[in-house]
Amino acid sequence: MEAKAQARFVRVTPQKARRVVDLIRGKQATEAVAVLKFAPQTASEPILKVVQSAIANARVKADRASVAFDEHQLFISEAFIDEGPTLKRFRPRAQGRASQILKRTSHITVVVAPREDTKGRAR
Repeated sequence: MEAKAQARFVRVTPQKARRVVDLIRGKQATEAVAVLKFAPQTASEPILKVVQSAIANARVKADRASVAFDEHQLFISEAFIDEGPTLKRFRPRAQGRASQILKRTSHITVVVAPREDTKGRAR
């Protein structure tokens, strides 16, 4: 039973967030949480929250379906970063000019599932 979590309009650039998501894609959920807790990148904090939310969503789905839940069987089946809207700001420059500053946002999506659901067969 797969579970999904999203965080939208996160003030992290998609390029920097994708570097962190590449570290956890395909890993066991508990291992991914450990990696994100100690990752030095700033983007790892919102991604960690999304992974923990996806695990909690899986727990709730299992409780509703009256299925046994084991957090150690969950893997990150999908994790991707989409680009959100860009905030445009201007900074004054010399001789009356202005330069544009782009403050980018991200949409973070993480899907966790047991290994059987990910590959279609038990491992």
